[in-house]
Amino acid sequence: MESYINKERLLQYVFILSIGLIMGCAKSMNPDIERGSDYNFRDGYPEVRFSAIGLIDQQGDPKIDIAADIVLGSLIYNKEGDKYISNLTINVQIINQTNPDNVIGAKQYEIDIEREDPDIVYSHQIHTFERELDIEPGRYTINFTLTDKSSDKRITHSTETYLPDPENNVSNLTNIRMEGKNMNSENPSWSTITTYDVPGRVDSLKFIFQVTNSNSSEPLTIDSQLLRFDSDTSYARPMHYNNYSPSSIEYKGVDYDDEEVIQSTQRKLIESGNVLIEFTFGNQRRGNYRFEVQTNISSEESGEAYKARDYAVKSKNYPAIKSAHELAQPLIYLMSKKEYEKLIAINNSDSLKAAVDRFWLKNIGNKSRAKSVLKKFYNRVEEANKQFSNFKEGWKTDPGMMYVLFGPPWYVDQRLNEMYWSYSYNRSDPDRNFYFFEPRNKTEYFPFTHYILRRSQSYFNVQYQQVELWLSGSIMQRSL
Repeated sequence: MESYINKERLLQYVFILSIGLIMGCAKSMNPDIERGSDYNFRDGYPEVRFSAIGLIDQQGDPKIDIAADIVLGSLIYNKEGDKYISNLTINVQIINQTNPDNVIGAKQYEIDIEREDPDIVYSHQIHTFERELDIEPGRYTINFTLTDKSSDKRITHSTETYLPDPENNVSNLTNIRMEGKNMNSENPSWSTITTYDVPGRVDSLKFIFQVTNSNSSEPLTIDSQLLRFDSDTSYARPMHYNNYSPSSIEYKGVDYDDEEVIQSTQRKLIESGNVLIEFTFGNQRRGNYRFEVQTNISSEESGEAYKARDYAVKSKNYPAIKSAHELAQPLIYLMSKKEYEKLIAINNSDSLKAAVDRFWLKNIGNKSRAKSVLKKFYNRVEEANKQFSNFKEGWKTDPGMMYVLFGPPWYVDQRLNEMYWSYSYNRSDPDRNFYFFEPRNKTEYFPFTHYILRRSQSYFNVQYQQVELWLSGSIMQRSL
C-alpha cells in the first residue's frame, strides 16, 4: 500500500513553526546559539548538511567559511567507462539581514563526484564541500542549494551568521565553529560538524571562535563552559502504555533548567587585536550539550558578549545503522521486554550480531525472506533517523516508532500543534488513525519538533498484530 503514501505531506510538519510568547532573556534562552543544520530529508532527493561560520583571517579580513556534507548514496550516477559520475550544481546566496531584499553575493559551483565502486549508490559516506568567501562585516543569511543534474532535484538549506567589524573599537565574539575527529579512522583529521547531531564515533571535539578588538584598558575576561542538559534519550514506549506525565523528561524533551557543568574555564586577554581561541574535549556520553562563551563586556557596549554551540551525541554511526548495538536497539519494538534485556546484555559485538541474525531467522524461517525483511526494517530505522531526529535518535521518537512499525502514513494532517496520521481511507477508523500533539511549541528557544502519540489501551492489539507481520515476514506482502 506504500504506493498511496504522500511523503511530501509527511515532511511538511518539519517546517511548521508555532508562534509562542517568549518571556525572559536568560542565557539558556539566548537566541545567539548555533545548532547546526537539520537533515531536511526528502525521499529521492540529494542529502546534504550545511553550515556557515563567520571568522576573521590572519590578515584581519572577515570571511565566511561554508561547509556542506553531501551523502554519496543519495546522488544519481552515470556510468562512464569504469567510473560512476554524479554531476552537481551548488548555488550559494548571501543575503544582508538588514535588507532581506539585498542579495549581496551569489556563487555557483559545478562539481563532479567520481567513484569506481558500483555500490556507491548505497554508501553512507560523505563528500565534504568547503569554500571560503570574502564578505564585509555584518549579519547574513546564507542559502545553500544543491542540485543533482541527473535528476534535476534540488535541496536547500539556510543558516545565519555574524561577522564583527575588526576596525570597530568594540570587543566582539564571533560565531563558534565546531569540529570533530575520529581517532580510530585510518587518517584522523579535524572536520567541520555541520549538524546538531554528533555520531558517537567522533571521539574528539573542538570549538573555535575569535575575540576581536580586545583593546580595553582592563583585561577582557572570557568564561567558557561545557554543559550537559537533562534530556530524554529513551526509546518510545508501546502504544498501549499510559501517556507521559507532563512533569516527565519524556514529555519535556529537554530541560534547559537542569544542567550539569562538565568543564568550566576562565581566560583573561590583555593583548589587543583578533585572537583565535580553541577548546578541545573528549567525546561525552549520549545526551544534549552546549558549549558557551561569555565575556565581561559591559551592557553599555554594543559588542557580542555571548555565543554558544548546541549539539547532541547520538549513536556511533548516526544516522546510519551499522554496528551490532545499533542493529540490536530498534528490536525493542519487536521483542518482549525480557527478550530485549537478554539481547542487549550481550557485550561482545560478534556475539550480539549473531544473536540479532538468529532473531530474524528464527522468527521468519526462510533465510532469503529474512534478509528482505531485515533490509526493510533497518531502512525504515535510518529513514526515521533522518526525518524525525530531535534531541534523540529519530527512531526513538513516537513518530519514528510509528514509521518503523507501520511505514509512512497514507495521509498527514496538521493543525497548529496537532498532527494526525492515517493508514486508511476511512479517516474515522480508530485502529488506523493516530493523533500526535506537541507539548511545547517549536521556537528558537526550543528548536525541536517534538510530537507525542496519544496512547490508548485499545492499541494493544493494533501494535501486536503489526509486530506479528514483521516476525512472520508477512510485512513484505502487506503493510497493515
